[in-house]
Amino acid sequence: MSFQIKTFEEYQDAYKKSVENPEEFWGEIANNFFWKRKWTNVLNWNFSEPEIKWFEGGKLNITENCLDRHIYKNGDTPAIIWEPNDPSEAHRVLTYKQLLNKVEQFANVLKNNNIKKGDRVCIYLPMVPELVIAVLACARIGAIHSVVFGGFSAQSIADRINDAECKLVITADGGFRGNKVLELKTIVDDALMQCKSVDKVIVLTRSRTPISMLKGRDVWWEDEIKKVETQGNPACPAEEMDAEDTLFILYTSGSTGKPKGVVHTTAGYMIYTGYTFANTFQYQPGEVYFCTADIGWITGHSYIVYGPLSQGATSLMFEGIPTFPDAGRYWDIVDKYKVNILYTAPTAIRSLMAFGDEYVDSKDLSSLRVLGSVGEPINEEAWHWYKDKVGKGKCPIADTWWQTENGGHLITPIAGVTPEIPGYALLPLPGIQPCLMDETGKEIEGNDVSGNLCIKFPWPGMLRTTWGDHERCKQTYFSTYKNMYFTGDGCYRSPEGYYRITGRVDDVLNVSGHRIGTAEVENAINMHSDVVESAIVGYPHPVKGQGIYAYVIANHHIDADKTRQDILQTVTRLIGAIAKPDIIQFVTDLPKTRSGKIMRRILRKVAENELGSLGDTSTLQDPTVVDKIVEGAKNLRK
Repeated sequence: MSFQIKTFEEYQDAYKKSVENPEEFWGEIANNFFWKRKWTNVLNWNFSEPEIKWFEGGKLNITENCLDRHIYKNGDTPAIIWEPNDPSEAHRVLTYKQLLNKVEQFANVLKNNNIKKGDRVCIYLPMVPELVIAVLACARIGAIHSVVFGGFSAQSIADRINDAECKLVITADGGFRGNKVLELKTIVDDALMQCKSVDKVIVLTRSRTPISMLKGRDVWWEDEIKKVETQGNPACPAEEMDAEDTLFILYTSGSTGKPKGVVHTTAGYMIYTGYTFANTFQYQPGEVYFCTADIGWITGHSYIVYGPLSQGATSLMFEGIPTFPDAGRYWDIVDKYKVNILYTAPTAIRSLMAFGDEYVDSKDLSSLRVLGSVGEPINEEAWHWYKDKVGKGKCPIADTWWQTENGGHLITPIAGVTPEIPGYALLPLPGIQPCLMDETGKEIEGNDVSGNLCIKFPWPGMLRTTWGDHERCKQTYFSTYKNMYFTGDGCYRSPEGYYRITGRVDDVLNVSGHRIGTAEVENAINMHSDVVESAIVGYPHPVKGQGIYAYVIANHHIDADKTRQDILQTVTRLIGAIAKPDIIQFVTDLPKTRSGKIMRRILRKVAENELGSLGDTSTLQDPTVVDKIVEGAKNLRK
């Protein structure tokens, strides 16, 4: 059985084998990687506790699979191409040999700062090559990385550091995003006022922003590298890791206010990201692959760093945003580096569509062979624009569906191998057994049906637990349906058996492809001194996919415009600008049942401007509240 599927028949054979004999299937796939000691048992699992163990007894280090094993044949192949925010700044290329040297060097820096196997390291860096180096250096010595997206606030960082009890933070003086400078070190300083576990902060020079450096705690990245050079740049052998040792924690929003630390382990995650990268995008040696995500999200972990590097690919990373200095920036990058595979988000596509076709029509995009989409289902109009304008009608689109908890793609077209239909994630990859469930816990058989999407069998890349709180993992993913992993998404299966994701079925929004828990935003708004209570719902947004609509009960005698600004500032401070509501409607009360539960269904309909289908309001404590909210919404829209 070949590692890379080439035809639809091969897909069908691989899928059949993966379902009928999963252990043999994944054992064969795992043989394509480098092991220090081979496993004794491919899979041991139950979804009731849950306990999932892949490749028990196996010993390995993921960095040997991402770096060392490529050195002899492909040491001079570019591993990372870095495109800076400012197009006039020089780009950087790191070959596999150079990247390995830098990873070993920084792994020694970590050791010099008392970091050892099992310690947690928080990484809060801009999209620069040192972010990849820091992540891989942690993995090299068996430290557990927790990367935090550069747009999160000091409070969000503090919560994540405290939850994982990180010993070290790696940050930069500042970062660039478009025409903005992000004051990363200052934000870290604010966060660390609440964190007792952090002993050291390593600071990279990037923006040359004036910052405070505390004696005994803060050290410069460059000075620490010089110390390793003075030691004679010793090699840093890869730490032997157990297949099920934790590789990283990545925090994601949940339906309660506290973000949860999704835990991915070493072997299964490595094998799954490598396998899905090679197959979904049909990557060929020597191609340039450009994923536009930030490494602060799972897409960047799996499909900028670990997946591509495990396959010896050339991975392009970009520091900036798609609209700086103008809306042709992505297409300039494709043209400049002759990109073959482009993996981006529907939000970016919709935003660039809105700027008109001239930015894309004037660029040479003939090198493109495969297009990918990630973060949310892509709407049909954006799909066609991406296909016709960017791909010139010749590039297959892999509209990938997966989540932070999944590690890698679960349901997706395989580029040029399986069919494609706009808006459809289409077919499960080998090893993935989806099923649709109804509200009573029964499986919905047959086709042309809709239900809640579950997966009935484990795959190597899935989460193992939530950091420090296994019960939360069980309750969130494994308790809704017995012996099933519940995705939290609704799904339609077409008459042909193709899958289309229809959106979240829980209290989580998908804004610009990022998950934001309604409870998290409500908690932040409720911290404002003038706010009595709030309720958050999603509504269709032309660029972001879903926008955030806030209904807020405030104290009387407020200045509405000023309070709106203050609320936005509060949310930015407590979570980050990513969670700011798009619309804030002040209301005198919220529609509640007699037991005090907010009827979000009604609030959603008002936010979506579907005022004719509000449904039954007779169970509400005070049905007249709805009329007032509808009236207020109409006035807001004027």
